[in-house]
Amino acid sequence: LAMTSLRTLYPAIEPYATGRLDVGDGHSIYYERVGTPGAKPAVFLHGGPGGGISADHRRVFDPARYDVLLFDQRGCGQSTPHACLEANTTWHLVADIERLRELAGFEKWLVFGGSWGSTLALAYAETHPDRVSELVLRGVYTVTQAELDWYYQFGVSEMYPDKWEAFVAPIPESERGDLMAAYHKRLTGGDPAAQIEAARAWSTWEGSTIKLLPDADFAAGFGEDHFALAFARIENHYFTHGAWLDDGQLLRDAYNLQGIRGTIVHGRYDMPCPLRTAWALHQAWPEADFHLIEGAGHAYSEPGILDQLIRATDRYASLS
Repeated sequence: LAMTSLRTLYPAIEPYATGRLDVGDGHSIYYERVGTPGAKPAVFLHGGPGGGISADHRRVFDPARYDVLLFDQRGCGQSTPHACLEANTTWHLVADIERLRELAGFEKWLVFGGSWGSTLALAYAETHPDRVSELVLRGVYTVTQAELDWYYQFGVSEMYPDKWEAFVAPIPESERGDLMAAYHKRLTGGDPAAQIEAARAWSTWEGSTIKLLPDADFAAGFGEDHFALAFARIENHYFTHGAWLDDGQLLRDAYNLQGIRGTIVHGRYDMPCPLRTAWALHQAWPEADFHLIEGAGHAYSEPGILDQLIRATDRYASLS
């Protein structure tokens, strides 16, 4: 049998429109529209929280068959005010997605999200199931205490002792019993130097552990000050508050997804988002296709993961 070749990103593309939406509370959301106006509606939800969108994110959809809205969530990317934590919660973002849908004039849309984007996609779809035509989820995360402890206290620390050393370095021994709280104190404190040191270390930990094989350039991008400040502050703020979800809420309420077509793609060796959560979602929502990618970590750009994501958006392109 001939080996089927792996699908890769569609060619680079510029938005056909960009804009800003005032969502209240002093926040202004940057958004862009890519593809063909009037084609199949989709929305792209980026990770982090606090990660922002990139030019490559536009390329997971066939531009001839999709009309995609991408946006920077509150406080990050080109949205303003930068790194702002006020009025910045999961439920503010769910409301922003609805505002953007109404602005675009879509009745329902395909919702695509990876990592934190999968969390937000689930929160949105469980709240507004009638607005979702399909869900494409990668690196499933539900912000339970067990998931947070695994990545920020004990678990991934055992796989990456070298990177972990750099992660805990800004925190004195006496505060390492609760690293999330220790980081929160520094990221929201009044010392700008301590804030940026903490932001770089927090952000670099993630950049260094999300790909199966190390990628120094990729990790370095996470340590850039402007990016790191929003990424670390917003992510730590969300995780400190359990993303304003009951522990286990997204799996508990997965029955709301019944009747929504879906695809779940997860790397076997995903460090930030343990596979067990994606497996539990697969059991709670059996109608969705489930693709476990061997020899892959967390990043959407890993070849086996990207292949299945693009196959999913291609498959759904022809469905109304």
